[in-house]
Amino acid sequence: MNILIVDDDRNICEILRLYLQKEGYTPIVAYNGQEALEKFRIVQPSLIVLDLMLPIMDGIEVCKEVRKFSKVPIIMLTAKGETFDKVLGLELGADDYVVKPFEPKELVARVKAVLRRFSNNEKDISQSINSEINIDGLFVSHLNYEVHLDGKKVDMPPKEFELLFFLASNKNKVFTRDQLLDEVWGYEFFGDSRTVDVHIKRVREKIEVENQEEVKSWSIKTVWGVGYKFSA
Repeated sequence: MNILIVDDDRNICEILRLYLQKEGYTPIVAYNGQEALEKFRIVQPSLIVLDLMLPIMDGIEVCKEVRKFSKVPIIMLTAKGETFDKVLGLELGADDYVVKPFEPKELVARVKAVLRRFSNNEKDISQSINSEINIDGLFVSHLNYEVHLDGKKVDMPPKEFELLFFLASNKNKVFTRDQLLDEVWGYEFFGDSRTVDVHIKRVREKIEVENQEEVKSWSIKTVWGVGYKFSA
């Protein structure tokens, strides 16, 4: 598997390159955001290790651009440890988050875990009988990551889509924020569940369009003191 390492610290790049190569991966290195996007389009990596602070184009912009056309797993790196940065990275579509300084072995372990989880998710999707949801004008397809509302396509980043699909697949079941983080993001979160609230808000804004002429039979409801559910 190709692993794209993006960091302007050449020492970190070299250390990660050696450790990943030892584990049988093929590392490709980029030292700025623009170079990262160029190499991404050429090598189509299986995973990106992406530093937040980069020259020319920072990690946030790189993540946004990649998420416009790819679901490839992204592990964000940063020297900052504030909760805000962690939440921001995950909201942008990152799959995991590592704060510098870190042990190379830990990062390699996270690479393996994210790739394994991503592979299992893809397998579950391909084997899933209920890969499409169609209820009262809302069509959600897990086969091609598309959402349609009353026949019109609704654009959603991967994590917003996965959150909607999970809730709609388990209609009328209540999930806590921690459960949603575990099910949709697939790992223990860092202690702040605000990212779920942000994603719920964005999904609602896109699919729960107020229409006085027609009231939908479904909605994403807040269960106060507990979490959320897709009511239908």
